[in-house]
Amino acid sequence: MKVRSRLATAAVAATVAAAMLYAGTANAATLFQDDFNDGNSSGWTTSGGTWSVTTDGTSVLRQAGTSSDARARAGSTAWTNYTVTARVKLTAVNGANRFAALLARAQSNTNYYYLALRTNNTVELKKLVGGSSTTLASAAVTVTTGAWYTLSLKVTGSSLQGTVNGGAAVSATDGQFATGQIGVATYNAAANFDDVLVADAAGPSPSPSTSASGSPSASPRPSGSPSPSASPSPSASPSPSGPPPNPPGPGQPDGFATVAGYGQATTTGGAGGPTVTVDTTEEFLDYIARTGPYTIQVSGTITLPTGTTDGMHNVSSDKTIVGLGSTARLVGGGLNIGVPISDAVTSPPANAVHNIIIRNLSISGATDDLINVQMFSHHIWIDHNDLSDGGDGALDIKRGSDLLTVSWNRFHDHDKTTLVGHDDANGAQDTGRLRVTYHHNFFDRSDQRNPRVRFSPLVHVYNNYYFDNSYGIASTNESGLFVEGNYFFSVNNPGRVEFSGPLGRMVERNNILVECNHPIEVRGTVTDPATFYPYTVDDPATVPTVVPAGAGVGKI
Repeated sequence: MKVRSRLATAAVAATVAAAMLYAGTANAATLFQDDFNDGNSSGWTTSGGTWSVTTDGTSVLRQAGTSSDARARAGSTAWTNYTVTARVKLTAVNGANRFAALLARAQSNTNYYYLALRTNNTVELKKLVGGSSTTLASAAVTVTTGAWYTLSLKVTGSSLQGTVNGGAAVSATDGQFATGQIGVATYNAAANFDDVLVADAAGPSPSPSTSASGSPSASPRPSGSPSPSASPSPSASPSPSGPPPNPPGPGQPDGFATVAGYGQATTTGGAGGPTVTVDTTEEFLDYIARTGPYTIQVSGTITLPTGTTDGMHNVSSDKTIVGLGSTARLVGGGLNIGVPISDAVTSPPANAVHNIIIRNLSISGATDDLINVQMFSHHIWIDHNDLSDGGDGALDIKRGSDLLTVSWNRFHDHDKTTLVGHDDANGAQDTGRLRVTYHHNFFDRSDQRNPRVRFSPLVHVYNNYYFDNSYGIASTNESGLFVEGNYFFSVNNPGRVEFSGPLGRMVERNNILVECNHPIEVRGTVTDPATFYPYTVDDPATVPTVVPAGAGVGKI
């Protein structure tokens, strides 16, 4: 998605995780954004180096040369006060103390401010005047080749502020440049760049709803001093009359995974079958593919090969896959739940994969998805896992899959976290399906898609903790999102219905927003989830304590 110079009526920011460095709530219009998913770098002007759009999990802008300076600039020379944010990964260096950088107020290839991430483990706020550089401020930060960093540079009047991953703040005052473009650059280094966003630097709200708390490294806890904004209950979708019946007890599935459909009464996984313990790759791949119910206990670390499957390994119906203790890990590959993709299949096939439970596993480092659910798979419970560092989605649910619950998971160190719905053209498979419950998940700096939904009649999102995300939830293609009792801390856009693609629907009640730049967007009506299953919503003020303490592995 690209937005070029929309100075008057801009869409709200989509990927600004650490961009707003001021306290309070502000309204920031998007001036420009580019995630390069259109496969090109149109609108960018390059100088030096070797530039191309290529794939690094998702599409990125790559500068591959290491023998000289290289720059790419975009945007308007008339831009004045704004914050530019981008993800940056150094991939190769030629010599010591090299860098990749983010540019602001660029007037030419030799005149601009820049935030440089250097291989001598520093971040420097600098200016280049006629090709000669001056360091304005610096801070220590660990810099590793091959790791992604989010750089943010805010320019307002003569005030300059930069951050790395929301921390390591550097600031200075300088009046050399008043206007200019944004850009990215390298010095004797190769690097990848992604998710470039420019948001106008609106000032803080005159009456912020909560006191500033900076960029904490640990999850904040609510206290008596902040006054977070609690969102009102919409009249469009009132609470059901009377309290709901009690939900299932601990260790049992709840939410949509318990709703009858497709000939399945609820989700039981491998119940009724043998229990086996596996600690090798060969054993694990053997048992997850077997016919019939199995409870598969994972001991220690199992490496999933890439081979001819791009690291995705099929799980057959009626399986419980559960880690032992707190050290069970799957690394290097992901789990695929679903028959092979076919656009011609538009209703559930007889062999649709179903009745799967995945619990208490750390899954990381997959070359594709960590968990992929596709092709009308149903009755899936994903619970108490730690999901991070996947090549594509952490948990994608698509192509007609239905009746899933995603609960008590920790998502972190991941960009495009959990997609619901394949794409805007896949309504034939997805419309009326994709019903998912997300509750008590810890979206811990998982940048975006938490979740991002198309076509679903109802996705229920309650009691989740959102911490330092670009956006929380996005609803498009007339999806119905029911959002309640969540806690959003430092989330640029907690909930969106105006996004890429046709508008969605969203109802929200009793959510808490702290240091967020925009409210939750609402539109239309959505069926109350209590129509389908019983549940109890915790007080959202307790979420920052309860969810990190209970989400993830070793806690079942």
